[in-house]
Amino acid sequence: MASTKRKVTPLSDQEIQTKYSQFQSELQAVASKIGELESEADEHSLVLGTLDEVLKEDPDRKCFRLIGGVLVERTVKDVVPALQTNRDGIRTAVKGLADQYTSKEKEFETFKEDYKIRVVGRV
Repeated sequence: MASTKRKVTPLSDQEIQTKYSQFQSELQAVASKIGELESEADEHSLVLGTLDEVLKEDPDRKCFRLIGGVLVERTVKDVVPALQTNRDGIRTAVKGLADQYTSKEKEFETFKEDYKIRVVGRV
């Protein structure tokens, strides 16, 4: 079994603690954003589910959409494609953030291995 040695920059205990905390907060921030965007995508899907029924029956029915804090009157046939595009964009962003989270998590694990950090069980 070949052992790969990485060159580890010596850090003081304080610097290691700071970097460890920084990794934790970055991971938490990305996870929070992923949750927020997933919730928003779910809301878009819920609205689209409701509007799809209306689109079949009365595509010219008026509906209201909040754009930049302004309530705008549109027709269902105008709103549905925009909502689908927004939902798809949100899902793409979530995938990108999930990839970013995974790479940051791997980087964190490498950091913990390099500096021989073990998490002691919490009570």
